[in-house]
This record gives sequence, C-alpha cells and structure tokens, in this order.
Amino acid sequence: MPDFQQLFHSSPFKPTPESIPPKHVVYRMNMPSPVPAHITPLNPIHFLLRAALICPDKLAIAHPGPPNPAFYTFADWAQRVQNLAYALIEAGIQPGERVAVIAPNTPMIADAHQGILAARAVICPINIRLTKDVVDYIIEHSGSKLILVDRQFAHLVQGTPVPTIVCHDTGRADDPYERFLARGRRFSRERGWQGLDLEMNEDANASLCYTSGTTGRPKGVISTLRGSYLAAISNAYETKLDRSSTYLWILPMFHACGWTFPWACTFAFSTQLIIRAVEYDVIWHHINNSNVTHYCGAPTVQIGIVNSPYARKLDSARFVTAIIAGAAPTSHLISQLERLGIKVTHVYGLTETYGPFTRNYYRPLHPIDEKVGLHDGDARIMARQGHAFANSDEARVVYRQQNGEPLDAPLRDVPDDGNTLGEIVVRGNIVMKEYFRDPEATRKAFRGGHFNTGDLAVRNPDGSLSIQDRSKDLIISGGENASSLAIEQELAKHPDVQEVTVVARAHPTWGERAMAFVMLHTHSSFKSRVEEFEKELKAFAAKVLPGFARPEWVTVVDELPKTGTGKVLKHVLRSRAAKL
Repeated sequence: MPDFQQLFHSSPFKPTPESIPPKHVVYRMNMPSPVPAHITPLNPIHFLLRAALICPDKLAIAHPGPPNPAFYTFADWAQRVQNLAYALIEAGIQPGERVAVIAPNTPMIADAHQGILAARAVICPINIRLTKDVVDYIIEHSGSKLILVDRQFAHLVQGTPVPTIVCHDTGRADDPYERFLARGRRFSRERGWQGLDLEMNEDANASLCYTSGTTGRPKGVISTLRGSYLAAISNAYETKLDRSSTYLWILPMFHACGWTFPWACTFAFSTQLIIRAVEYDVIWHHINNSNVTHYCGAPTVQIGIVNSPYARKLDSARFVTAIIAGAAPTSHLISQLERLGIKVTHVYGLTETYGPFTRNYYRPLHPIDEKVGLHDGDARIMARQGHAFANSDEARVVYRQQNGEPLDAPLRDVPDDGNTLGEIVVRGNIVMKEYFRDPEATRKAFRGGHFNTGDLAVRNPDGSLSIQDRSKDLIISGGENASSLAIEQELAKHPDVQEVTVVARAHPTWGERAMAFVMLHTHSSFKSRVEEFEKELKAFAAKVLPGFARPEWVTVVDELPKTGTGKVLKHVLRSRAAKL
C-alpha cells in the first residue's frame, strides 16, 4: 500500500473540469449590507478562502482508499465548495434552512461542512450507525430540505419525501454528486465567490447536530457561525495544527461536526487524510507511512489502536498527537499511547460545547523515561479533564441542584479539595445556542446561566477538573459514593483487561454494588478460564479499591454495546444487570 503522497503524484485521478478554478480567482464573498471597517462577521468559511489564496497548490484533501483515489488542492477544493453552495441555492435552499448529510468520512462530507455554510444554510450531519426510524425522526424534526447521502447508506433515506443527492464517492463526472456540483458551476455563471452573500449575523445557526439519544429521542444541538469559528481556532491552537500537519480522519465528521476539525484544518492550512472506516491496519499504515501528525478518537478507538497487531513504537523523530475525548480515558490507556510514541492531548467536551471545551495541560511531575513513557503519577494527572480551552470561559464545578431549587438560583462552587463532588457547568464562546425546537430542555440545561453538563467532578487544588462520573452512573453503596469511572481506571490496569465498563447493580445489603463487564485481550490466557479470571480480577481490585467500590460481580463479554460514536451504552448494561 503506497503512501498517499506517492498516490497523489502518480495517480491518474484528475478533478472534474468543473472543479478547476478559473484564472484570477477573487476569494472574497459579497457583503450584502455595509458594516464598520473594524468588523467582519465571524464565519469559518473564511478559513478555506484564505488557505486557497495563500497556498492554492497545497494538497488539501487526500482520499486514497477507494478504488478510484481522489485528491484536491486547496484551489480545486475551494472551487468545489463554491459549486456546492451554488447548487444548493439553485435547488431552492434558503438561508437558515437545514441540509442533512449522511456519510462516512469522505470528500463529500468535507465539502458539506464548507459549502452548506457558504450557501448560508445549516449543516445537519446524521450518524450513519443509527437505525432508520431514528434517522427518519431526525430528518423530520430537523425540517431538512435536502439530503446529501453516501451510496452505502442510501437505504437510510429510502421512502423519504425530501429531495436526495446520492454520492458514489468516485470523484468522476458521472457520479450523481459530481453532476450536482457541475450544475452549481453552471448556475454560478462564473460569478465566483463574490456572487455569494456572506451571512451578516455571526450568531446565525451553522450546524444542527443530534446527540446520541441513548435513553430517548436524540436532542438537536444548535451551534453558531461565531462559535464554530472560535472553536476551530481553539482546536488548531491547542493541538498545534499548522501548515506542515497531516490530520487523519478517524473521528467521524458527522459526530459534533468532527469537533470542528473540518474548520480547524482549513484555518491551519493542514492536509486532511480521509479514510471511510476505522480499520486499524489502514490507520497504522498511514501513521507509519503517510506523515500523519494528528488524529482524534474516543478512548474505545484508542484502545483498538494500541492493541492492534499492527501497532509499533514510532521512530523518536516522529511526532504524532492523539486528541482523546468522548469519554474519560484511563491513565493506563494514556501510558500505552505514550509508550508507542503517540503524544496525548486529553480534552473534554460535549456536542453542546462544539466538542472539546477543556484540555489537560501537561505539567510533568517527574522526568520522563523515554523507554517507559509517562510515569504512573504523570499518567494519572493526564487522565484529568484539566482547564478551560482558549476562547472559552472557566469551567466550574458547582453543587448539584436540590429538589425544589429554582433554575435561576445562584450557583455555588465546590471547594477545590479534590474530593467534594459537584457538577461541571460551562458558559462562553463555545457553548451551544439552544436545543432545536425544545425550549423546555434548553431552559433546564441552562440552570444558573451556565450549561449544565450532567458530568460529576471534583475540582483539584490546581484548579483542574477530574470527572468522577455521569450523575446517572454514580454507584451509591452503603451510603458511600463510588465512581464507576474511578473503578474502571483501576481495573483497566490489569494486564488481561482490554476494555472494562462498570455499572451499578442492586444489592440486598448495600443497596448497590459495582458490576464489571470486561473484554479480555486476545492474547489473554484466561480466554478459556473466565470463571478463574473473575476471581483473579476481584483479588486484583481488593489491592487497589476500597471495599465499597470493589466489583461484586465480574462478567466477561465478547464486546460492549456502544453508540455510533463509540460511547458505551451503560443503560443497556444496567438493564442486563437488573435481570440477573
């Protein structure tokens, strides 16, 4: 498998004629109303225009995996995005209307994050792993006026009355999606970017992303142009993306708009390397051969990366940054990544905060042994959720709302003792605008003028946050609060444990006790001796956990139930435990 740069230079692939920009392009949109010279409404589409102007011939999009690999420079990609914007306008899409996108990581969904905004519309990326009835609900609830769908997932829109454009992911002129872009180029009559109006209200809606919906109907999260712009800059700054970077798309772009990295990459002039699916042999091939410098992934994906048979320690001259979020990583996982030479940037956030909102800023406690990686103490510190991002307000930990307490009651911060449990609340530039068509959920979410995350945490003496649990996942055993995440952190250190999730199960004496669901490593000698392993893990837990936090039950499973974005469905495991 050659690296993508070799393919780029040797591939017979040529962008369609409509993707080639004319000479003397003006990368400036029209401002339909006058504004003072010191103000330009913030809009992430500016990043792409700037990149196309400054480095037009630099590779922007590499998609080497399909039978027909596709590659686009910033100049070509900007033209395609322009074509998409005009095609949407010709199709009748009005400012503020939603356009749904159902696709894995492909050039089309990368185009959509730019072109839909350029048309002053709102992108609604939909999780490809949802069932058809949930997809139908999102299309109806969002009021989407048009759907862009990858051919592999066309069954999810079968029967919908909404106009649909299917992409075969070929980049060839006969692809229906390419024909749609060609219509946009013709409709533009070569008016170019100056024929497209810039949205003058930077607080206008940019994206509508639906939450996982693990316990009910998913909620639609509205994010703005201004927030997307600032969150993208924050991500580029915090992860050190720049012109020399190659960002590997492992995180789905449909998940919270890829944590705004579609715009962070254009801000930084970085090359985006796109793969359609999480395949660990492909991931390691690109890490080793394609000069990958950055990727994002939830802990469950990172676990697959470090345990892949293709994993190997990187050359000391290489620098790869793994951005981890989506769930709290264990200190053991962080150590495993560091030992492979993958530097961890641990961030925390939600769909409601454009993805990452805090970052754990590394402050070494001890010198790092290059052969071993992080010391355990350092890894435990790195497993914290850290401090607020650039462009965001301080993340607070406050006492939880009491029964009968009004939503406008003043918030009270917990002491920074690393022990008192409270709820993380946030506000600022990179917090969602509202839940779409759900004013009551919006009102409850913004108790005390802050977004209430539902994540339980402590505040440490250095001001950093450490998540202990989701409020619904806390285990109350004999009057003691046991954090399922803290238990998972310790159990994950057992050498035979690949992945572990802990939930509460009813107990006749203590009210609740912990139950651990464990996936064993493929090399584990306990594979055929699971009952023996269950005793082994309990003995291991007795050495590292207090009695009320030790798992009363251990069950070995082949896999853990997960959402389409890799989060473990703890409510499924709780239901399973309740039936035992």
